[in-house]
Amino acid sequence: MSHGLNPKKVLCIVYVAAMFVVAMDATVLNVALQTISRELEVPPAASGVLNVGYLVSLAIVLPMAGWLGDTWGTKRTFLLALGLFTGASVLCSFADSLAALTLFRVIQGIGGGLLTPVGMAMLFRMFPPQERAKISRALILPIAIAPAVGPVVSGLLLEYLTWRWIFYVSLPIGIPALVFGLFWLKEHREPDAGKLDVPGLLLSAPGLALLMYALSQGPLHGWDATRVWGAGLAGILLLAALVKVELRAAKPLLDLRLLGNRLFRTSGFIAMCASAGLLGMLYVFPLMYQNALHVSALDTGLTTFPEAIGLMVASQLVPWTYPRLGPRRVIIMGFAATALIFIMLSMVDAGTNPWFIRALLFGVGIFLGQTVGSVQIAAFATIPPASMGRASTWFTVQNRLGPAIGLAVLSGILAAIGTETVNAAGGMEPNLIAYRAALLGAAGFLLIGAGAALWIRDADAASTIRKPAANLPAKEQAAPAEN
Repeated sequence: MSHGLNPKKVLCIVYVAAMFVVAMDATVLNVALQTISRELEVPPAASGVLNVGYLVSLAIVLPMAGWLGDTWGTKRTFLLALGLFTGASVLCSFADSLAALTLFRVIQGIGGGLLTPVGMAMLFRMFPPQERAKISRALILPIAIAPAVGPVVSGLLLEYLTWRWIFYVSLPIGIPALVFGLFWLKEHREPDAGKLDVPGLLLSAPGLALLMYALSQGPLHGWDATRVWGAGLAGILLLAALVKVELRAAKPLLDLRLLGNRLFRTSGFIAMCASAGLLGMLYVFPLMYQNALHVSALDTGLTTFPEAIGLMVASQLVPWTYPRLGPRRVIIMGFAATALIFIMLSMVDAGTNPWFIRALLFGVGIFLGQTVGSVQIAAFATIPPASMGRASTWFTVQNRLGPAIGLAVLSGILAAIGTETVNAAGGMEPNLIAYRAALLGAAGFLLIGAGAALWIRDADAASTIRKPAANLPAKEQAAPAEN
C-alpha cells in the first residue's frame, strides 16, 4: 500500500520515531527511580534492578536481531519490537510491585534490543552508500533530542502528576509510528538467511547478559563482590567459546568474519570509544557539577542541554563535511577537539561562568556529533546488502558495550580516588580531584578512538563519499574495500 508515499521518507519517519522513544526511556526513568522506590516501599538501591533487568534482556535478544529480521522480515520484526516496547510501557504504568515493574521492563528490553539493529539494517539497505551522509540527520536526531528532553518531561510529570505517567510518554509517538509503519513500510526478507544458529545463541545470549550485568553492577557493589566478578568471568568464558563456535559455523548468529573487513572492524571500535567517552562524560560531569560545585539539578540540566543542540547542528553539517574531508579527517579532528573540551571541563570550578561551560558542551555536540555520524556512515560502506542484518547486529552489540565499559572505568576512577576528602578542619568535603580524573579518563577514550582512526583509509569508504554520477545504473555497487 504505497499510495505514492516515498518509501525512503516512510522509513526515516518510522525509524526516528522508534529510536526517539527508546532513547528517551532511560533518562525519563532515571529521574523517577527515587520516587518509584519510595511509593513501592523498597530501598532506593533496590530500584536499580529496573535498569539491570532492561539491560540484561536487551543483551539476550541482541545477537538474534539480525537473523530474525532476515528470516521473518525486517518490517514484521521491527514493528513487533516497537509494539512490545510500547505495550510494555503501558504495563509498567499499572505495576503495583517492584517485581511486576521489573518484569515489564524486561519485556521493554526485548523490544528495545531488536529495534536498533533491525532499524539500522533497514536504513542501510534502503539508502545506497552515496546517500548515507544525507540521512545522518535521521540517525542523530533521536540521540540528540531524546536524552535531553527526557529529564525535563519526567520532572514535570513527577511534580504535577505521578511516576506512572512517565511510561505514557512513548504512546503519542510509538502508536502513530506503529500504525504508519504497518501500512506503509516495505517488507524485506533475505532468501539465504539460513537456520537459527542455536549453539551461537546459547553462548552469546547468556555471555553478553552476564558481561553487561557485571559492568553495570561493578561500580555499585564493588568489583571484588562475588556476584560481580563471577558473572563477568562466566560471561567472558562464554564469549570466548562463542568465538571458536562462530568461526566454524556456516551461517553464524554473530558473524565474526565481518571483522575481517578493515573499515567495519575499525569503525566499530571507534564507535565504542565515542560512546564510552560521551556517555561517561555525561555521567561524571553532572555529578561533579551538583555534588562538588553545589549546583542545583535544574541548573545542571540547563547547563548540559546545549550538548544536545550541538548534536543537532552537527547532524546538519555532516552531509557537507563528510564528503569534503573524508571520514578519517572528520573523525580524528572531532575526537581531538572533543578530548580538548573534556580536559577544559575537568578544570571548571565554582567560579567558572556557566555560559562558558554551556559553550564547551555545545562544542562537544558539534565535534563529537560529526564524528558519530561519520563513523555510522563509513562502517557499512563495504558491507553487502545480504550481510547488513548481521553487520548492524554486531555494530549495535559494540555500541551497547561502549557505554557500559565507559561507565565502569570512570566509576572505578571515582571510587579509587574517592569523591570525598578530609578538609583542614577535619570535616568531609567533595573531592574535585576524583571528578577531574574521571573526566580525563573520558578524554582518554576519545584519544584512543582518534588513534584508531589513523587506520581508516578514505579510499575504503569511497562509495559513501562520491556523488552519484549521472546515468550510473542504480544497481551498480562500489567494489568492496581490501580487508
